[in-house]
Amino acid sequence: MSLDDITARIRAAAKNADRPVDSVTLIAVSKVQPDARVAAVLDAGHRCFGENRVQEAAGKWPGFREIYKGIDLHLIGPLQSNKVRQAMELFQSIHSVDRPKLARAIARVAQEEGHCPDLFIQVNTGEEDQKAGVLPADTDSFIAECRDLDLPLKGLMCIPPVDEEPSLHFALLAKIAARNGLSGLSMGMSSDFESAIAHGATHVRVGSAIFGARQAG
Repeated sequence: MSLDDITARIRAAAKNADRPVDSVTLIAVSKVQPDARVAAVLDAGHRCFGENRVQEAAGKWPGFREIYKGIDLHLIGPLQSNKVRQAMELFQSIHSVDRPKLARAIARVAQEEGHCPDLFIQVNTGEEDQKAGVLPADTDSFIAECRDLDLPLKGLMCIPPVDEEPSLHFALLAKIAARNGLSGLSMGMSSDFESAIAHGATHVRVGSAIFGARQAG
């Protein structure tokens, strides 16, 4: 499936939800993709990309940024506290703020550097032991804690359990965001982004449907 196909489906889903067709940002998830595939999407005019690991992004994107202007890079994977400064230099948005220690580390570097990426709090909507994210019951207080640190919260992010109906998790995330006055909803991937858009997603993370299967290494 091509970038144009995905873009057309996103616009159609937004229209079906009675939303502006440009109200959804497509994050092309380029993690573990060969440079040639990424360059092809850049050549097609797309500029918003998502990476899972700081180290991989640091080895890939400075070179692309020398060639292509206006790249908007999003960290969608876990962030270690000791990688915060490097992440804040590379990424325009971080979607995986998931614990007080990390929030404090971001706030400290933001104070020192005078800038901060847009931030999304990752919510573990399925309450899965193996998955990162704030539990739904703890999200309101964590949002308040981040605001007390003057962090630029954009919204919330979730990754639904693979064996559950994703729309239930999208609806839960939207409900938590609404009661906290947050407009950003980072949710929906290749298999379910249209459902996410119907529930208010502002950012969808699509990888394999654009690039094809991931290649390790």
